[in-house]
Amino acid sequence: MLHFHLGASGSSSVLLIFTIFVALVYLRGWLHLRSTSLNVIEAWRAGSFLLGLFSIWVALASPIATWDEALLTGHMIQHLLLMTFGPPLILLSEPVMLLLHGLPRRFVRSIISPLFRWRPVTQLGRALAQPALCWLAAVLALVVWHIPAAFRLGMQSAAWHVVEYASFLGTGLLFWWPVVQPWPSVSRRPDWSIILYLFLATLPCDVLSAFLVFSERVAYPVYLSTSGQSSLSVLADQQCAGALMWTCVTIVYLVAGAILSTHLLSPQISAAPETDSQKLEVLL
Repeated sequence: MLHFHLGASGSSSVLLIFTIFVALVYLRGWLHLRSTSLNVIEAWRAGSFLLGLFSIWVALASPIATWDEALLTGHMIQHLLLMTFGPPLILLSEPVMLLLHGLPRRFVRSIISPLFRWRPVTQLGRALAQPALCWLAAVLALVVWHIPAAFRLGMQSAAWHVVEYASFLGTGLLFWWPVVQPWPSVSRRPDWSIILYLFLATLPCDVLSAFLVFSERVAYPVYLSTSGQSSLSVLADQQCAGALMWTCVTIVYLVAGAILSTHLLSPQISAAPETDSQKLEVLL
């Protein structure tokens, strides 16, 4: 088995610098908007963005990033941070809006704005925001990368390991986009279909988790060569990983479903003629 991880000294430093840069750009945009109107963006969203960014850094560049070499539980922690915790925290922070305001206005108007208005980009954005596609992409990433052959490939090849991480994070953002609906989403009204969306998403997670918990054979023999690095047996580690996934996914999806249900059952407040998000589109 080849030993590598994104938390290696060079890559870890680059990712840390990039994380700090993105955080500073976001906070610059947040401070700019807070100075003009307190109603544009709530204070808690900045904390949500920083916590989501921190979750991704922990998964990719902290000491936890090395755990997946020795423990399936470590791999599962990374998976949960990249797909279940980090993405919704980031999307709740209105990242597109705030990052655009954090960048130099001349750069946004001369480069970002034409790109956002380019028809192929707008069409691609609409296509990627379709709930069916978002759901399918996340399920495929979950299932494909936990097939033993694909799992082994990701563990033995640095390039494929990066692809695995990227697919977890990318499909995690896609999955949570229809749930959170951050700017510039067209529709801001929650829908009962999203509750079904979340429920159906738990099913493949439940199947995989149940298999890992109740299976009496090792699903990923690649960990047999590293069994001496932990007090847990390979099978016990597998069961722990399955139980962790089962518990975390269930709780997070239940919380999201409960929040959406509360919004749906609450009396609707009539929207202002021009929302703050619409006013911000002037930036583009």
